[in-house]
Amino acid sequence: MTDNYPTPKWLCRPLRKRQLVYTTLHLQCTVYNKKLTIDLTMKTQSTVATPSAPDIEELITQLHHIYPDAHCELAYETPLQLLVATILSAQCTDERVNRVTPPLFARFPTAVSFATADRSELEQLVHPAGFFRRKAKHIQEASQLIVHQYGGELPNTMDELLTLPGVARKTANVVLGEIFGIANGITVDTHVKRLANRLGLSHSDDPVKVEQDLMAVVPHNEWINISHLLIFHGRRVCHARKPNCPGCPLRHICPSATL
Repeated sequence: MTDNYPTPKWLCRPLRKRQLVYTTLHLQCTVYNKKLTIDLTMKTQSTVATPSAPDIEELITQLHHIYPDAHCELAYETPLQLLVATILSAQCTDERVNRVTPPLFARFPTAVSFATADRSELEQLVHPAGFFRRKAKHIQEASQLIVHQYGGELPNTMDELLTLPGVARKTANVVLGEIFGIANGITVDTHVKRLANRLGLSHSDDPVKVEQDLMAVVPHNEWINISHLLIFHGRRVCHARKPNCPGCPLRHICPSATL
């Protein structure tokens, strides 16, 4: 049997967002001359609202003004080269990838040449990009599938791109947006994920969930641009370890700037 008590008034105050707080109370009582300690865990709502995300239209306008030339910084000349460069960019900076790809593309200029390459030679050329065995395997197997299943041409749909080894939604979104101008989703890399959380646009570490959160608030005509804009800002101002909040031109609308 439990007693029902009225809810305190402070819990009824309207807040934009409430956070759950678990509070443990330690109660002592004496029963038959024995001291007992009872732990009661109460789930309540905090009275402090979480910072709200900035107006998305204002955010995008500001980013376009700050970075009018925001673009994909991977160097490529053909659709296949962008696919390979994006596979190499996993856990590797674009700057390093751009140092690896010139000799790689000179040695293997087509999907057929990648598909028939000596694996050890391919591994040696991509070694500086890290995880060289896995990346060489994905590049070669993706090229073989492109040659044998897609007639040597890079497919232009999300479902088809996801059949290629080493290609997940991030890589597929890069290729679709850059090569075909198709906004099927939003590219989410480490910079986009970090800034989406700091700006309050998402509260997840899962790239797929972050993409869904962004797609829900970003206008469709900005789906391709928003990743370039956030990546530019992340590389230049909103660094992972030490963001330059005092020098950030978005500090007046960023909810994390005052934390």
